Amino acid sequence: MKKHLIKVVLSCTVLVGGFTVSSCSKSSSGKNTSRATGWKINAKEGGFQYNTDFKEQETAPGLVFVEGGTFTKGKVQDDVMHDWNNTPTAQHVQSFYMDETEVTNVMYLEYLDYLKSVYPPENPKYTNIYVGALPDTLVWRNRLGFNETMTNNYLRHPAYAEYPVVGVNWIQATQFAEWRTDRVNEVMLEREGYLSEDAKYQAATGEVQGTFSTEAYLNRPESVYNGQIDSLQGKMKKDSTSTFAKRSSGIIMPEYRLPTETEWEYAAQAQVGQREYNNYRGRKKYPWEGDYTRNGQRVGRGDQLANFKQGKGDYGGIAGWSDDGADITAQVMSYKPNDLGLYDMAGNVAEWTADVYRPIVDDEVSDFNYYRGNIYMKTAIGEDGKVNILRDSIVYDTLPNGKVVAVNLPGEIKMVPVDEEETYLRTNFSSSDNRGYRDGDSGSSRFYNRFNDGEEEDPNKKMYNSPKHSVERDSLGNLVKGFDVSNNRTTLINDEVRVYKGGSWRDRAYWLDPAQRRYLPQYMATDYIGFRCAMSRVGSKSKTKNKTVRGKKAK
Repeated sequence: MKKHLIKVVLSCTVLVGGFTVSSCSKSSSGKNTSRATGWKINAKEGGFQYNTDFKEQETAPGLVFVEGGTFTKGKVQDDVMHDWNNTPTAQHVQSFYMDETEVTNVMYLEYLDYLKSVYPPENPKYTNIYVGALPDTLVWRNRLGFNETMTNNYLRHPAYAEYPVVGVNWIQATQFAEWRTDRVNEVMLEREGYLSEDAKYQAATGEVQGTFSTEAYLNRPESVYNGQIDSLQGKMKKDSTSTFAKRSSGIIMPEYRLPTETEWEYAAQAQVGQREYNNYRGRKKYPWEGDYTRNGQRVGRGDQLANFKQGKGDYGGIAGWSDDGADITAQVMSYKPNDLGLYDMAGNVAEWTADVYRPIVDDEVSDFNYYRGNIYMKTAIGEDGKVNILRDSIVYDTLPNGKVVAVNLPGEIKMVPVDEEETYLRTNFSSSDNRGYRDGDSGSSRFYNRFNDGEEEDPNKKMYNSPKHSVERDSLGNLVKGFDVSNNRTTLINDEVRVYKGGSWRDRAYWLDPAQRRYLPQYMATDYIGFRCAMSRVGSKSKTKNKTVRGKKAK
């Protein structure tokens, strides 16, 4: 017979000012009783309300969970380029989520179709929202190559639907991630009854003016859908205390974003499946086990494990058995995933990461979630004391190559850089823009002050004397492009160049090593760089089902 432990709880409570207070020395220590005050949480009589039923963050659409840990970031293998721009350092990464595959053409087309529906490009006010998001299909052209088939078909033809999108610059990739965040959170709010089932479709088809912004919903929910959210609320509206979801509701997903360089490299190495000492110390050359690019297992022996350039004039091998199955990009999931379940972390397309490029990674700055690129912002507060929502004023930015992109979309929150109110007497940061913090590679531009465009030498200026192209508009609104023809530039590095990782269909096997890193200006696109999204994990490092507490399985 099983013995049952019966917990005796003295029912001695009194109602004081709308709060239920325990009046006995012994009381229940359940999840709805405060361990700080002994008061009841979520009591019917009122008082402090908090979500005590939250279990853990669920995996959002398209993502795979990556449990964080320590690893050796950097190159310990070949360095045929002799740039040595990723020296080995010990790093720790927090748990996060990453897209199972690269973002595909059909996924990006969904984004374009949404923009076209909500912000019709035939309206002059919205034209550049859609046009600015379009991938550059001309990246396929080659002066001495016949690639017009890809130029005309690669993005939109259904034959390439599940191929990774290319021709997307870093700025467009980050804007896709922002859009995706809002669309997923619309689904989450609909599922939990905070939005009606057809709310997202009414906005997409133009039946409702305006659209949904996650941050606007959290800060000024009454402003969402251009102030028409009252007619689009779901069943939760019946409960006056739960009209709108809050961050504490636990159903709002963190933002989709580009992975940091450290996260990308950690995920590509996938050391979770390897317990050998050399792998832990960074000796693993590829996302798979072994030092070769062909499968050595009995099943599929000899098959290529990634899509890459095998030699001069050889983009896939001899047709037939030895071929890798692709000459340009390949359909996602064409090759085996790594031990984390992530596909094409080597080959197919290289991928944008969030980081600003520097030739030296300063391991003395941070060995925890290393990232260069922080620009700290805060919400702008209007004269009424409320968060500023941008309605009709759309801010556009003209990139150095003349492409016009929307910095914000209508209905989003206006953001401004942090100022002295946030930085005063702080020790962890002192300014909004930290992209150039502790630059340490003087050798990359040793004669900077000698060629400073006639200005006096200023030792406090950044050392990266990169080209300064300019784009202006004349009195008629036409773009006037100013190409920097100076011979005094000593580097291409500045705060607008971003790291991209992984080999591509155009690259030799050398670039398949996850530790390799290259850079490109954030406004440029190619036919071999794509991207995938990531999402931070909130709460515990590992999944609940794998958690243990002092050797005991968690409840």
